[in-house]
Amino acid sequence: MDRVFGTQSDPDQWLVIVTGAVALLAVLPHRIWRLTRNAVTIAHEGGHGLIALLTGRRLDGIRLHSDTSGLTVSRGKPSGIGMVLTAGAGYTAPPLLGLGGAWLLAADHITLFLWAACVLLLAMLVMIRNAYGALTVIVTGAAFVLISWLTSSEVQAAFAYTAVWFLLIGGVRPAFELQRKRVRGHAGDSDADQLGRLTHVPPTVWLLLFHVVSLCALIGGGRWLLGL
Repeated sequence: MDRVFGTQSDPDQWLVIVTGAVALLAVLPHRIWRLTRNAVTIAHEGGHGLIALLTGRRLDGIRLHSDTSGLTVSRGKPSGIGMVLTAGAGYTAPPLLGLGGAWLLAADHITLFLWAACVLLLAMLVMIRNAYGALTVIVTGAAFVLISWLTSSEVQAAFAYTAVWFLLIGGVRPAFELQRKRVRGHAGDSDADQLGRLTHVPPTVWLLLFHVVSLCALIGGGRWLLGL
């Protein structure tokens, strides 16, 4: 436990920059993004599920699909603050998780970040209701467990910084993808549209909020990671 809650030494600045570049390469090329976006979907649907539970809703299950889409089903009052927070948690979850991870790494809690990720993935696995979703979460969780147990502190630092950079950078792209889909009329049941129906606030306002949260998280988290 001392190792988990203790601090680890800062990685060299060049490693922080390289891991950021690796994360950027995992997000920008479309072919790579089709695979790596699964990790963002895990965070997205996990955000829906977590907030549903915290607001007193009953979480029936989470499904992750091979096209990188997902579905979180919860029961409760069909309107009200709990439903609004649950619907708004998806697109904001990846960048906010990245921001929290950046805060932990900036405080030199590399091992704590890795173990926290393992706990969150294990909790999500319990709620997965399809085979592809279970496989995706198991593979992701196994990577964190193996890195935490079997590798050197330098490898752990590189993995943790890459993961956090990926959440921060990868958390920005989905909002732009949603914006393009809405322009083409292909996202009538998106989170932004659901929020528009729940609150009578235009979906474009909610989409703007997604952009603001993801970009602010990237800027703030990036500054923490770079020690600025």
